[in-house]
Order: sequence, then C-alpha cells, then structure tokens
Amino acid sequence: MTTEAPDARCYHALPSPFAMKRGGQLHGARVAYETWGQLDAASANAVLILTGLSPSAHAASNAQDPSPGWWEEMLGPGKAIDTDRWFVICVNSLGSDKGSTCPASTDPATGEPYRLTFPELSLEDVANAAFEVVRHGLGIERLACLIGCSMGGMGALAYMVLHPGSVRAHISVDTAPQAQPFAIAIRSLQREAIRLDPQWNGGDYDIHLESGHDGEGGRYPEMGMSIARKLGVITYRSAMEWNGRFARIRLDPEKREDEPFGFEFQVESYLQGHAQRFVRSFDPNCYLYLSRASDWFDIGEYGGGDIMEGLKRIHIERALVIGVSTDILFPLEQQEQIATGLSAADAEVEFVALDSPQGHDAFLVDIPNYSRAIGGFLAGL
Repeated sequence: MTTEAPDARCYHALPSPFAMKRGGQLHGARVAYETWGQLDAASANAVLILTGLSPSAHAASNAQDPSPGWWEEMLGPGKAIDTDRWFVICVNSLGSDKGSTCPASTDPATGEPYRLTFPELSLEDVANAAFEVVRHGLGIERLACLIGCSMGGMGALAYMVLHPGSVRAHISVDTAPQAQPFAIAIRSLQREAIRLDPQWNGGDYDIHLESGHDGEGGRYPEMGMSIARKLGVITYRSAMEWNGRFARIRLDPEKREDEPFGFEFQVESYLQGHAQRFVRSFDPNCYLYLSRASDWFDIGEYGGGDIMEGLKRIHIERALVIGVSTDILFPLEQQEQIATGLSAADAEVEFVALDSPQGHDAFLVDIPNYSRAIGGFLAGL
C-alpha cells in the first residue's frame, strides 16, 4: 500500500504490529521513500539506497520535487547511478523524522508523541522496514544492487544477512561491520550533550511534527543539538581538510564575539554556522535513537561473535567496497574487513581505497572519485 504525498514522498504501511529486535512493537507504522526511473518488466533493475543518520529519502531531484537531493550529483539520467537504466529507491530510516515513524510520531495508543516510549531501535529494525518497502510495497523479489552509505552501510549488512537471496550485488560506502570505540565515544558525547541540555527535559520538549521545526521559542534542546552537531562535523572531515580550509585564520575583528572566550577563529564560526542550520532540522530524540542503534550494530552477532564469520553469512554475487584513508569515524581497515569477509563468502569483490582529504564525508563531497567507482561497478552488472 503506497500513497503519493505533496512533498514527493511515498509511504509504505508496515505490518501492524511491527516487531522490533530488542523488544516491543509498533502499530500503524510507516516508512517514507522516493523512487527514480522505471522498474523493468522482470523487476530486475532495482537499486536500493540506505542513508546515513540524518538524510531524508530525497537523494536527488525528480518531477515531483525539483529541489536538489543529498546525492544530487550521483543519481539521475546519465549519472553514476543512471536512472535511465536503474529503478532507484531511497528509504528514510525507521526512527528518522523525515517521514517515517519515529519517536516524534504520534503513538496511536495514546494520541501523544512516542518520545522515549518509542521501542528501542536497532539497525536490524531499519533494515527490516526497508525490506518491507521493497518486497511488499514495490513487489521486488531481488534487488540488483543494495547501496549503503555510512550508517546505511551497516543497515545494508543487516539487510543482506537477515534476508538471504534478496540482493544480487552490493556497494558499501564508508561504513563498518561494527562501531569501534572511537565512534562509540563520539556518539556518546553527542547524546550526552543533548540529554544534559535542560531544555531536553527528559525527552519532553516541544515537537512540531506536522508543520516542521519552526525554530521559534518553546522548550527545545538547541544548545545540546548544536554541540552534538559540531562534534559530528569534526569527525566527518579530516585534519588535513581543516588545515587546508582554515589554517589558523582569525575572524575579522568586527565578526568576533565581544565576550570572554568568544569565537576568534574562522573554524569556530564555521562550526557554529553549520550547527545552526541543523539544530531545528532533525528531531533530538530521533538523533538519540539512531545514534545508539549505530553503536549497537555488530555483524559479528551473526557469526558467534566473529566479524568474519558474520560477513561470511552474506551471500551475494558481487560487491564494491569503498573506503577513505582519512576517515577517522569508520577507518579504512574496517572497509578492508568488509571486503575480506564478503570475498570469503565467495563474492567477487572490488575494493577501492580513496586518498581523499575530505574524510568520512568524502562520499558527499568528492563526487568525481565516487562517481567513477560506483558508475563503473554498476555498468558492469
């Protein structure tokens, strides 16, 4: 069951109840998604994209919504993910406030937002919800390719291990088979910044679910969200890029804050501006839930605690694994683990290690290199 929405999203109603991995269930839940291109008669040209933590399903512009998407330069007619050939689906993660059921959604049992009564969320739940869209919403038995970026790459591993035979080829983009201590530590600090903001109020802040975040007044953990976003942005880029872009350049005197310990360097002002654009664009409780879900995921759970054994349970024909040498959030050796594990499961694996200064966010910034790798791989399918 799907319906069109004015903002170009489609919605798929999940089975009710929808059971969650860590206990609990959702009733009347849905998942938002968008599509590009045409599904062929055999339903054999479908490509699914699973996103990072904060993006919506709007990966690229389309007739219903011409605004640029988060992967605009990668997806479209004649581009690396060529919509003249492929039928492309991008799913908004379960638990995200970009159209899917999430902690900010109304609990049908109470008529009030779930907030912290939302069941504990895992990336397996995100994967199972996406599978429901593909299999029962769109009637696709087997994906030609599953693309997972960042957090979405971990969700893609869950998708393939939980639903064997449902994917022919896989593109793994800057992700990991499990979160390492550094990534867990950073996300823990992000969550702490939000939870310690008095305006978070135990998750009971003002939610503007229907009209969007209005950014005006009310109880809302703006400071906590700002600090969380700044911590994230610092880890998404590399020291090389920070040095190249900002060095030790100071703000012009008239742009400095006239208070003790105020902003003095350009990099401080950049982080502040980036945070201000984000704080009201993503629900804080959703951020907490998806962040913790990323920490919990471990493909080793499916291999008796061994990452390689877990990966060997994924059976696909081909894979492209892309990593970046300057990624401190998901280090290159974790991409190598994925490539090695999928090879051990008899997949034909291509591993690409990019030497980009952009760090973890390279897949959003270094489009030429990623286009060549992804476009070349898809052309060979």
